[in-house]
Amino acid sequence: MSSAEIKRKKVLFISSCGGHWKQMRRLEPAFVEFEKHFAATDASYYQFVIGQPFHYIPDASMWNKIRLIWQALSVLMLLIKLRPAVVISTGASVGFFALFFAKKMKIKTIWVDSLANVEQMSLSGSKVKPYADLWLTQWEHLATPTGPYFYGAVL
Repeated sequence: MSSAEIKRKKVLFISSCGGHWKQMRRLEPAFVEFEKHFAATDASYYQFVIGQPFHYIPDASMWNKIRLIWQALSVLMLLIKLRPAVVISTGASVGFFALFFAKKMKIKTIWVDSLANVEQMSLSGSKVKPYADLWLTQWEHLATPTGPYFYGAVL
């Protein structure tokens, strides 16, 4: 079988925009052997991953339940379409939905809580624990023996 015939496993990097996106992108080199797909809540972010698949997911917040439902369904449809081997996120709600659905689909999941959450885990980061195969914080003092775990910061 030629290398062209071997299908590479897919990894989906998914996050909201801003700092979440920047931190998530710094994790990319750890997945060199994967076919990388990116998803974000800002459609203009395609420009940061030219030549690699980009997927727009609508933004939402807990103050607008209709948009949260739309976001959740958009994430679910993307996961069904892509069937990645791994989903990784740094947050926020879009990452929660990605890990929630991915776990149900038996896809490996990784959560890296945003560096901005110094005092405690983010709301999404706290709620995602049951759906994260690897649940990480970027602050050593927030780590516990049962997670989140600390292996350093991405910045």
